[in-house]
Amino acid sequence: MDGTAHENDLSRIVAADKAHVWHHLIQHKPFETNDPRIIVEGKDMRVWDQNGKEHLDAVSGGVWTVNVGYGRESIARAVYDQLLKLNYFAGSAGSIPGAVFAEKLIDKMPGLSRVYYMNSGSEANEKAFKMVRQIAHKRYGGKKHKILYRDRDYHGTTISCLSAGGQEERNAQYGPYTPGFVKVPHCLEYRAGDQGAPTENYGEWAADQIEEVILREGPDSIGALCLEPVTAGGGVIAPPTGYWEKVQDICRRHDILLHIDEVVCGVGRTGTWFGYQQYGIQPDMVTMAKGVASGYAAIACLATTEQVFEMFKDDASDPLNYFRDISTFGGCTAGPAAAIENMRIIEDEDLLANTTAMGDRLHNNLLALMEKHAVIGEVRGKGLFMGAELVADRQTREPMDEKKVQAVVGDCMAQGVIIGATNRSVPGYNNTLCFSPALIAKPGDIDAITDAVDDALKRVFG
Repeated sequence: MDGTAHENDLSRIVAADKAHVWHHLIQHKPFETNDPRIIVEGKDMRVWDQNGKEHLDAVSGGVWTVNVGYGRESIARAVYDQLLKLNYFAGSAGSIPGAVFAEKLIDKMPGLSRVYYMNSGSEANEKAFKMVRQIAHKRYGGKKHKILYRDRDYHGTTISCLSAGGQEERNAQYGPYTPGFVKVPHCLEYRAGDQGAPTENYGEWAADQIEEVILREGPDSIGALCLEPVTAGGGVIAPPTGYWEKVQDICRRHDILLHIDEVVCGVGRTGTWFGYQQYGIQPDMVTMAKGVASGYAAIACLATTEQVFEMFKDDASDPLNYFRDISTFGGCTAGPAAAIENMRIIEDEDLLANTTAMGDRLHNNLLALMEKHAVIGEVRGKGLFMGAELVADRQTREPMDEKKVQAVVGDCMAQGVIIGATNRSVPGYNNTLCFSPALIAKPGDIDAITDAVDDALKRVFG
């Protein structure tokens, strides 16, 4: 931090925040006697709060977003230059950055061809759901309208996205929900015993459970299956061997669109441009948001195949035949301008390879901690997207008490390292530490993160 911002300078800001700002995902009662944390500045992987305290950010802005790190002047300048030229025009017309980024994006996604712009991951998933519903009415008399979603997966904050949300505590008290969404079981192999699953070929078995739901509901009633490639807030769940191949086959056999939610995994987080590319599958629809511009501007995208796109222009004489949807801020040019430069940085700095290498280091460091601390039941993830599930007993796999899990997070924060944990997601299973450092992470950063966890585990559990 450059030393120009001091606590006294920010006292008015803290007071204004306490009086007027409604923060996300946090209980505000403690702010009656304590100050909220205000992040004042960021550079690379470090951020500074209102007291000047430095923190190593191991969660990329708190929610898996700042993939290329803080303080990227080239992105800021790209946005500045574009805003002076043209800041906005509604998405019924095109823009130069919108066309350029769409072309660059599709180049990274073989098999897909069209990009629809909006401003958040929740909105991107809503658009996909609407496309599925409109296709059902256009092609199937409205019958093939149901959308399958998976237990533990999360797709956004709107009512329809919560209707497709597999996290009961996220959903609690927000019903009634949008009808036509049907849950399928998760694929967390570590918890296979909870499902009465076999110990062999679990991945195929987990995929079979999806087909059982399809057959129960009737394949002619189901339009799409919406899944995260690696489950994020539900416990950082990488799919088991054999899972995705069979899921793809099931969707094709039953004429069900495969919608992959890449809002967290997209644009490098797992070491490939998109998480689904780790598993050799070909989706029909892909949604993305957070890492698209690393938080430098609001942008989200829905990419589809040409086959999906063609379904919305096959009868130009019908005034209801096209996708009658708009996203106001999908017409902002700052998002694609930032996304173009964000993508250039990832390419020029070889950050996909770095993500793979540093992801391996993070995984190995966490496995070493597992050898030292019996409270770590499993380490899992892909690339720079890792989780460590904490348990009270390794034999029974009893989940660790959530307050103790949060105590580990708090201890790391006190050390100046920001990590995450599953929070208000799955009842009784909010027990996984979450790590998603920026793709620019260096060996020393990874070691500092796991050293802090090591010290925290010693203090919390002895």
